[in-house]
Amino acid sequence: MKKHLRLALASWFVVTFLGVVQLVAIYLRNGVDGLNLFIQEWPLSNLAVTLASTSITWLLAGALLYLLANEKINKDNLWLTAGFFLVMFVYLQILRERFRYGDYHYYLEAATALANGQPLPDTYLYLPLWATLLQFIVSLGDQGVMIVLWLVNIIALSTFYFLLIQTLEHYGFSHHLSIAITILFLLVNTPLMRTLGFIQVNLLTLDLILLGILVYPKNTFVSALALAVAVHLKTSPVVIVLAFLLEFNWRWMFWFAVSFLAIGFLPIALNGMDVYFQYVNNVVLLTQIPDTNFHDTSFDSFLRFLNPFFGIQIEQTRLMALGAKVLLLIATLYTMTQNIRTQSFSKGDRLLNAAPALFVFMTLGSPIVWDHHGIFVTLTFLLMFKRIQSPTHWMIFLAAYFLEFMQPSFDFFPWSYGRLLAPMIVLWLMYATSKNDEPSPFITSANQWLARLQ
Repeated sequence: MKKHLRLALASWFVVTFLGVVQLVAIYLRNGVDGLNLFIQEWPLSNLAVTLASTSITWLLAGALLYLLANEKINKDNLWLTAGFFLVMFVYLQILRERFRYGDYHYYLEAATALANGQPLPDTYLYLPLWATLLQFIVSLGDQGVMIVLWLVNIIALSTFYFLLIQTLEHYGFSHHLSIAITILFLLVNTPLMRTLGFIQVNLLTLDLILLGILVYPKNTFVSALALAVAVHLKTSPVVIVLAFLLEFNWRWMFWFAVSFLAIGFLPIALNGMDVYFQYVNNVVLLTQIPDTNFHDTSFDSFLRFLNPFFGIQIEQTRLMALGAKVLLLIATLYTMTQNIRTQSFSKGDRLLNAAPALFVFMTLGSPIVWDHHGIFVTLTFLLMFKRIQSPTHWMIFLAAYFLEFMQPSFDFFPWSYGRLLAPMIVLWLMYATSKNDEPSPFITSANQWLARLQ
């Protein structure tokens, strides 16, 4: 078997080498036009994405052959390795079939504006860091920027696979159960699909948050830096900073403050202080949106839809949305306090007990909550597997999980707002199970079943 695998690997290297030689020879002889004779763009396909997904799939196949031929895969890492390749192969095939991408246009418009010395467009709703970084590649054009961000998302997905497994282990899940949960979670996941499909920055942001949690307290600088970058990429992670502040680790606080200010200075150095005033102006404009969108599952969007039916003025609706978020914040902080007091998720670790509840407010407290933002409540949901004992609670939890992660994105009031309801259901379940001392039967049964498979 080993001989055959080495032969397969050698064949892979030969075919790869010949393919590269062919492309170089064609380009040197006929230039880019010569390449076009050998490459066709199929209708409803994006050629850059097709080439990127095909190339990465081919490289992953070679990596897998290398690991098998050199006996790098053993019983200790079999599940981890198999799950990684399964997830990557599946998503590369899915994303190859997509020919339109959305939100990167907003990033590109903002980066182009900065590169041309113009103000940020009102469609850009993030701190200026991301647009500032992208202004260095606007010369690549629309397709060039798109494929760079597409590749960043693929890297973020592969990183997320390992970070999520390690985070679940950090919370006390067994190694094999962490792998099994992660694989199943990633393979059927609407918010993840929407994030990748729109080339959103969500996955990169969540990777940084998980990294910040994982390396704390061993490396306070890296932890603080990761959170600082996450906040500059997407403002809402500032909510998770509270979980770190509860540790009263002055060294972490110092490094976070220094990192946050240093990162924040980069856009000022390149584009001036006005970019931050423009960001604030865009956020204010965001709160003034008069209509609703069923893909926006925020309190604001839900309440705005009711205006014409009940004759509610838009000013009253904004006050109602603010009141709903204040109530959610109170519920979040109370549940967080309960989890810390009862050590619901981790013994003697305020950070790990505080974070799950805060992810709910981080997601739903925003003035706009697209369906791809559901990826931010990943830990909130998955950690409940170790808390729930009652069959009734299981049924409620599974219904919420279905609404958040399994139901496709669609436009039908009020069912689209299941993603507004689901995190709040899990927040309540978090409170209801905070005093459960016994391990979840799911954890016990799953570990026993997985042990028999080893």
